[in-house]
Amino acid sequence: MSESLRIVYAGTPDFAVPALQALIDSHHDVVAVYTQPDRPAGRGRKLKPSPVKTVALTHDIPVEQPEKLRDAKTQATLAGYRPDLMVVAAYGIILPAAVLDIPRLGCLNIHASLLPRWRGAAPIQRAILAGDAVTGVTIMQMDAGLDTGDMLLKREVAIEPGMTAQGLHDRLADVGGPALLETIDGLLAGTVTPEPQDDALANYAAKLSKDEAAIDWSCPADAIARQVCAFNPWPVAQTLRGGEPLRIWEAQAVAGQGEPGRVVAESGEGIDIACGDGLLRVTRLQLPGGKPLTARDFLNGRSLAGESLPS
Repeated sequence: MSESLRIVYAGTPDFAVPALQALIDSHHDVVAVYTQPDRPAGRGRKLKPSPVKTVALTHDIPVEQPEKLRDAKTQATLAGYRPDLMVVAAYGIILPAAVLDIPRLGCLNIHASLLPRWRGAAPIQRAILAGDAVTGVTIMQMDAGLDTGDMLLKREVAIEPGMTAQGLHDRLADVGGPALLETIDGLLAGTVTPEPQDDALANYAAKLSKDEAAIDWSCPADAIARQVCAFNPWPVAQTLRGGEPLRIWEAQAVAGQGEPGRVVAESGEGIDIACGDGLLRVTRLQLPGGKPLTARDFLNGRSLAGESLPS
């Protein structure tokens, strides 16, 4: 068995939970968890702890929740944990150079892309939108740049047809834990060779915005289908019907043609809407104030046939 390391873990959302659990279950010692401050959630706007905080408290691991890591007192608190290594996964707070220098072995990042393909906040969704056939997880040695550090290990994951951002997110999260442990073992054994990134191959995965959810029916059906997949579960691709949003949760591109935005056919299999090239077969959708319904349930008592949806 390799050396047991004192590890500080920094993460916030569900994506960061499996890797934290993998570390907890390993022979390493998670001495502290850093996560973003509790945020208001739900109708009551009560403060809700992050998924990572919930797991840490379950295992009696000290939790730190600074707004940022730039002040000397916060950095002194981190140094007081005497970490050999810091592991970061979707933390959401920038680590300044002074923090990167605190752990003896530096800081590792679990990034949801095959770097340098997608750097930035939304690599999962951008990979789907771009039509990438494969993505993956990269364990990276962090530096002062945005996802620019040397790559230590990669694990590929296929983007299957119809795979949503949520489905891909969950698959990548499951891959991250074993990849992290393998990387740590390799670092301790001296068998991991850092690989510099080729900046010329890098793309910026900008954070998603609600504006991107609007469907332009003049686009090809396969591009719109990717938009539907990439924006499930947020912000959810949508069009307008009678001036109100019609949210599209699941759809696929099929052959056919018609005036873009026109509903050309409907059946239990789906609602076919003409696009700039091909048809989008909508199989799950949602009206304002309602819940997501299958096309079959949606069409029970209503029809969209012949309607024209604006871009």
